Amino acid sequence: MRVAAGLILASAMSLGMTGAAWSQTAAKPAATTQGAPAIPAASAPAAAPAPAPAVAAAPAGFVNPPPPKQAPQPARAACSTPGALGVARTVEIDTTGGPGFGFEHFKELDFLRDHEVVLTFDDGPWPKNTPAVLKALADECTTGIFFSIGKHATYEPEILKQVYAAGHTVGSHTWSHANLNNKKLNEAQRKEEIEKGLSAVKWALGGISPSPFFRFPALQHPPEMVTYLGNRNIGIFSCDIDSFDFKASKPEKVVETVMKKLDTKGKGIILMHDFQKHTAEALPELLKRLKAGGYKVVAMRAKFPASTLPEYDQELLKDVKLPTVSQRPVNSVVTTVSE
Repeated sequence: MRVAAGLILASAMSLGMTGAAWSQTAAKPAATTQGAPAIPAASAPAAAPAPAPAVAAAPAGFVNPPPPKQAPQPARAACSTPGALGVARTVEIDTTGGPGFGFEHFKELDFLRDHEVVLTFDDGPWPKNTPAVLKALADECTTGIFFSIGKHATYEPEILKQVYAAGHTVGSHTWSHANLNNKKLNEAQRKEEIEKGLSAVKWALGGISPSPFFRFPALQHPPEMVTYLGNRNIGIFSCDIDSFDFKASKPEKVVETVMKKLDTKGKGIILMHDFQKHTAEALPELLKRLKAGGYKVVAMRAKFPASTLPEYDQELLKDVKLPTVSQRPVNSVVTTVSE
């Protein structure tokens, strides 16, 4: 991966955590993709706790662009389904200083009430699977946070636009799903993974900045990158309930894992993957089980959108297709006339 010219922190903390190195090298899916290729786990058991993000003084020369001014995100559609799971409440998050969420790593911000959950989905957007997740959420009039991989966003921008248009929260999940605890990556490469991923999500959304919400691949949190995100005013998400859907052999196992952990903990941020076929298949039943168990969904919205860095916006353009004059959606350009 090319090393982009990054902003340099005045001092770098040494890595306090170790983890197996892996990175994603998925190729662009064809339009006829039937399922997603194997992707390394986006969460790792027994991960060492990450330090809480602190509001630290920005390094000398650090310039954090102000949040962009843009039109409000489309609202969720009005619910016309009697007895749907719905959304119990919506909370607004001020990400100044990079607050952390999810008791797997961050203990300070316990804002969920008993039997409240936040639904989160990593690694998309992806053909078939992400649209199936969107349908399941729409059928129950509920919502989630989608942490998109930058490369996947450039592969499937129209799907990510659908996520945003449906009123779901869109965050970022690095450019290529690289484990940022990998000691082979230098500081500039780690920053590039974060910043280029964020720029890619913005590009896929047609220039609309997503929420300043970020999740580290494999839940591996290099302390200096935690500090960096704090200085960038980007909130960091771990989880409370890991579905381990990337290990599930069938959708029923996803439902069983989530509900068993919820019965023990009583609430939490649930980590799933809209990249995974079994998750898309499991979600309708899981939402029914949540409703039957008296669980309520909480929507998390950012107080202000994320700011991207111009140098990474430009770097991204080298990796995406050249723009054409036409800006029409694909379904107005290509029509199936026989099948």
